[in-house]
Order: sequence, then structure tokens, then C-alpha cells
Amino acid sequence: MSGIIRNFSFAAAGLALGLSLTLFGQEHTQQYKTRVDYPVLLDVIDTIETYYVKKFTEEELIEAAIEGIFSKLDPYSSFLDKQAFSNIQESNDGEYYGFGVEIATDNDQITIVTPFPQSPAELAGIMPGDRIIKLNQQLVTADKLESLLSEIKQHSYDKQAIDLELVRANSETSYKVTISPSLISINSVEAQLLDNQIGYIRLSSFQENSTQDLVKQLALWQTKPLNGLILDLRNNPGGLLDQAIQIADIFLDRGRIVATEGRFFDANSDYYASPQTMVKSVPMLVLINKGSASASEVLAAALQENGRAKLIGQTSFGKGTVQSLIPTLTEGNAIKLTIAKYTTPNGKDIHSRGIEPDIKVALETITTDESMPIIDANSLRGDIAEDKLVNSAIAWIKTEK
Repeated sequence: MSGIIRNFSFAAAGLALGLSLTLFGQEHTQQYKTRVDYPVLLDVIDTIETYYVKKFTEEELIEAAIEGIFSKLDPYSSFLDKQAFSNIQESNDGEYYGFGVEIATDNDQITIVTPFPQSPAELAGIMPGDRIIKLNQQLVTADKLESLLSEIKQHSYDKQAIDLELVRANSETSYKVTISPSLISINSVEAQLLDNQIGYIRLSSFQENSTQDLVKQLALWQTKPLNGLILDLRNNPGGLLDQAIQIADIFLDRGRIVATEGRFFDANSDYYASPQTMVKSVPMLVLINKGSASASEVLAAALQENGRAKLIGQTSFGKGTVQSLIPTLTEGNAIKLTIAKYTTPNGKDIHSRGIEPDIKVALETITTDESMPIIDANSLRGDIAEDKLVNSAIAWIKTEK
């Protein structure tokens, strides 16, 4: 395993499966200076600043140049100012200020990946798979994702509400909401022991202490041998890669977990399970849906392709590229850059395809006519006994036993 720190970074700005790198040094500085001195770019900026009919400052033009560079890249690459970089770091600690919603492009549409528990987005009724068609009364399209995210972030920084018009997943029914930003706290691991000694663990994201919290929970159940284990990854948008790898390693005693592939040396790595494991002989099911993305897809694929667990639910989101958070020479800023792709243990590229469950359950069989979950899929606040997908998993475990 390479010595650099790797993570699945997630924030309100969108999904980011990533490798966190620090690339400071003389070579990096020299390359930076060479590019700053590039004469054509400087000439263009100077000419516009001097002669254009509307006044622009040099700072504004440099920002526009940066935006132009990232418009040539994929929607997961962006420049992060101090506030945006800080938000990502805070979200990995389980707390940040914002609207509490993950957004990405899917089939050329701006799509909700998932709202976070008790967030303004969830409380407003926003659901995974819903498509944003208007922001503050303005039409939005997939090619305007970056500007949409920037406007949402700016409203969050300014503590201002936003107006959204969305279309429900699998329908043409639209609805409007107004949401205000607030402090979002995410408890990544929640658990409950169900009847018949079946353990249920809801993993809502991959944060700094997720593996530690999961191990503590499994240790509490050691005195009560489990007949089965249900790991719920529905609406889990991702998080820290090292946590996803460590959690996979908890359940696997051999086999590849994930592989990354990119142009530079440290972007190429294979991760394998160690012999140590917990709940080895316990039948295991993993729940996934359209809101399962990035790190949750890595974990699900590792358990599925190594034969440790069956997947039940709907096809996952399909986020198979790797981003790096690279601090810039300007203190506090960073670049979120796609540097590689990842593949599953069997070498599959799931980007834009998702992971197919072993047991596919149609969305309409577990939701109401408005595509609303029968219980809150993001936490254990609802009556889990009424969750039809969980009941399907329990029935499968009983059959296996």
C-alpha cells in the first residue's frame, strides 16, 4: 500500500472518491512559476483588464481563467477556496454547515444522490434520484453543474435560503422547496439487534471513526452470537477511502478489496484483505440503492465479488473515478482533481453503470406512489419492522440458516 493518504471525500459540492495528497516541494514550485509566467495567458489577462468595455480586475480574470480550465475537465474536478476546502475536511469529521445534500450528474441530468439525515434537504422531502430543474427560478442543465454548485455553496456561506424545483425519480411530477442552510451532523454508524439475533447496521457515510465505531458495535454482539448480519448502505454517498478499505477488511480474510489506476505512480495501488476478520461465519446481506455511491460501492463490490455477502436492492449510483485533494501554494486553497479510476476486485469499471445487486428488488415494491421510503432510509428513527427491504433480507438470512 502506498504511503500517501487516500480518502473518499464527500461534501455538499458533490461526490468525490479521492486520494488526499500533499504535493509541495521545489519541483512543484518551479512548475507553478513556469505556468504563471506563461506569456500568452498573461497577455490576454492584461489586454482584457486594460481595454475591455466593462471593467474587470486582474483577480476576477484569473478566477475566470481557472473556471475555464476546470470547464474542460469532468464535473468532479474543481478549485476549492478556503471555505470549500474547510467544508470537505469538516464533513470527513462528521459535521459541516450547508444544505445537507449530495449532487452529481447522471444521464446528463443534475441528480440528487442523497440527502443527509435531519438535514434541511431531507426535512424538505428531497429524495435520492430526484432531478433538479431550477435553482432560484433559473433553469439548470448538466453542463451548468459547476455554476449551480458554486451558487449553492455561496448561499450556504452567506446563510441564505435557496429555492429548488425538482422532478421525482421515475416520474415527471415536479415539486418546489425552499431550504435554508444549517449545521449538519452525521452519525455514520447506527445499529440495532433485531429478532432472531440478526444484527442490523446502518452505515450512512465513511468518516474518521467509522471503522472504530463499527468494531465496537460488533464486539458488543460477540456475547450474543449472531444468526445473520444486515449492512445497510442505502443513500450512502461515500467518505474516506481508508475507512471503506478497513471495513471491508473486517469482513474479509482474503482477496482484493479495490484497485486504482492513473497516470502517475502513486495513483496505482491494489488493496488486499488481511487474515484477521470478525463475524466470519455469519450470513451477511448488504442493502444498496441508487443513493449508494463511491466508497459504499467499493465496500459493496468487495463483499460481493469475494463471496462474503449478497447484495439486495437496486443498482447503485455508479461513481468509479478517483479524485485527489491537492493543496495549492496559496494557503488554505486546494484543487479537487480526477487523477484515476478504480476497479472492483474482479477488475470491473462500474462508472456510470453501478453495481447490480444479487437480489434485485424493484423500487415500487418498497416505496409509496411518491417514491418516498416506507421508513427513513437514512437512520433508525422509523420503525425498522416496517422496512420491506430489511424484511426481505431477514427472510433470506432465515433461509440460509
